[in-house]
Amino acid sequence: MRHALALIAALGFTAPALADSTVKTDNVEARLVSESTSVAPGGTVTVALRLQIREHWHTYWSYAGDSGEATTVEWTLPQGVTAGPLQFPYPHRIEVPPLVNFGYEGTVLHLTDIQIPASARPGDTIALKGDAVWLVCAEVCIPEEGVLTLDLPVAAEAGAPDPAVAAEFAAARAAMPTASPWPATASVNGKTLTISLDAPELAKAGLEKAVLFPAAGGYIKNAAPQTVETSSGALTIATETGRRFATPAKAAEVKSVPAVLVATGADGVTHAFTLDAPVTGAPPGAAVDGEGGLSVWTAILFAFLGGLILNLMPCVFPVLSMKALALAKKGGDTRAARAGGLAYTAGVVISFVAIAGVLIALRASGEQVAWGFQLQSPIVVAGLALLFFVIGLNLMGVFEVGGRVQNIGSGLGKGDGVTASFLTGVLAALVAAPCTAPFMAGAVGAAISQPAAIALAIFAALGFGMAAPYLALTFSPALIRLMPKPGTWMVRLKQVLAFPMFGSAAWLLWVLVIQAGPNVLALVLTAFILAGFGLWLWGLAQRGEAGLKTKILAGLTAIPVIAAVAMARPAPPSGLVHEAYSPARLDELLKEGKPVFVNLTAAWCVTCLVNEEVALSGQGLADAFAKSGVTYLKGDWTNRDPDITRLLEQHGRAGVPLYLFYAAGKTEPVVLPQLLTEGIVIDAISGS
Repeated sequence: MRHALALIAALGFTAPALADSTVKTDNVEARLVSESTSVAPGGTVTVALRLQIREHWHTYWSYAGDSGEATTVEWTLPQGVTAGPLQFPYPHRIEVPPLVNFGYEGTVLHLTDIQIPASARPGDTIALKGDAVWLVCAEVCIPEEGVLTLDLPVAAEAGAPDPAVAAEFAAARAAMPTASPWPATASVNGKTLTISLDAPELAKAGLEKAVLFPAAGGYIKNAAPQTVETSSGALTIATETGRRFATPAKAAEVKSVPAVLVATGADGVTHAFTLDAPVTGAPPGAAVDGEGGLSVWTAILFAFLGGLILNLMPCVFPVLSMKALALAKKGGDTRAARAGGLAYTAGVVISFVAIAGVLIALRASGEQVAWGFQLQSPIVVAGLALLFFVIGLNLMGVFEVGGRVQNIGSGLGKGDGVTASFLTGVLAALVAAPCTAPFMAGAVGAAISQPAAIALAIFAALGFGMAAPYLALTFSPALIRLMPKPGTWMVRLKQVLAFPMFGSAAWLLWVLVIQAGPNVLALVLTAFILAGFGLWLWGLAQRGEAGLKTKILAGLTAIPVIAAVAMARPAPPSGLVHEAYSPARLDELLKEGKPVFVNLTAAWCVTCLVNEEVALSGQGLADAFAKSGVTYLKGDWTNRDPDITRLLEQHGRAGVPLYLFYAAGKTEPVVLPQLLTEGIVIDAISGS
């Protein structure tokens, strides 16, 4: 009994000294809590922002995930007192399909270390004041805040831990991520990101569960499943990459992946570890998000096949035929033949590698040459579509390129020595530059978007593929008899190969429509017509059927073609066309007797985002609005707006979303459910 009275007396003594304030909302009870009963001059005390959250509601981690906002505290402190960063325990996954957020339910403590100045004197009181802001969500999201205070008494020595909160502080500290004791690495293969830890202790102890939380957005797709494996002392977690790896150019910028690994052992104890896994192994972007989504090895194979097919092009085949005839003249001198074949191959491969070097240098000077991300820019997509169209016209024989360069090689082709063979290889590569063969476009696009070593390998494969037929002839002269003679069939093959180029152009136009809309498509198709007209005129001049004036006119068509492509711009945001909400605009529409749909939303509202994706972005709803003459007003509450707040309060709401439909001639709205479908909105409109 005496001990109990002593404890009560002690609590009664310390309670006034640790005076604090508590802020209560409908969803959260917030207060500042000190770990110690008193502080000492020059010492440090840990203070917690304690949030007790309403059941089924949640707040957010430092990185909130697909939506939401992290809790913050803005401190007002006495002179000399400083506060460390707000600390976040490891979070939990909060799934709101198709989104996933990271946050807390129940009670969460955010710790902060407060440094007391040495000038503080025993008997003083340190008054802490923090303006805390948090976002609390369930089906709706409500931004809340409170000004919290806490008075800390100064004593000669730091006080003992407060037993009333010791357990909570211990649990909060145990939930704080600590630096991983095991080395971690990250690797990317296609759209899969794999984090690997050399953690034999985890593997031996038995792992019940492991979850990877990215420390920032864009590294992974938050809603994607995670595959966890333990073997040979290693722990690996594989999941889908995020937007930071969307293109090879972007992926190349990612040097490491910051994350928190939350691991639960077989004993049920959970630990969290911070990671900063450097990207190693296959470079990020090794699987190219480009034409066909080529992997590195597929790009190398396509480059080799493209090089083989280049030999069938009229711009290359004569050189190969010439060397074949020179080979036939060598008779049985297989040694000389093979030396010539190797020299020719070296000339071709070295030339293509040199081209790769130039492209790598250009890429280092700016991203504009990294084709791996070209499909993100409507201007580049339009330019590529036009390029494929022009290549198709060339293959069809509308105009020619490279003819003069090709004729220069006749003298070299007659040479039989190693030097002549090498220079002929160089010539063949130069002549091949204007030509494009199937399989080549994707391979070359992959090459110039990759790190240097991979780019060189792809271009070397392209050159080796082009040199391979002649090299095979030098090592097997009997194959010469199998080589078809040049003839009309070469022209027909060239024309047939134009159609894959036209197909590529059509596919890029489809991409352009998705990006920039039908108006830009009309602009680019006009560029196609002008380019076709200009190149047709140029072809007439090449064949001697027209003179200098025609050439000038053909050149002038390039000006509007370039201008049309340069005017390609991204499409406006998808979804229904809306106006910004304001009370004046709403009153004006209601006085005119027009039907109005009001959407009060915010960027951090997960329910709002889901509804806009699922219910408020379809063409069916757009058609229904147009048919009924509905005006769509959208109020953005991402930042505080008193007009939106008043409208929410008028309808008994503390947060967004709020959906109101005013039928024609009505001044009182129908309040729609917070979870929408397109059918619910259409029914509300049609029922009016």
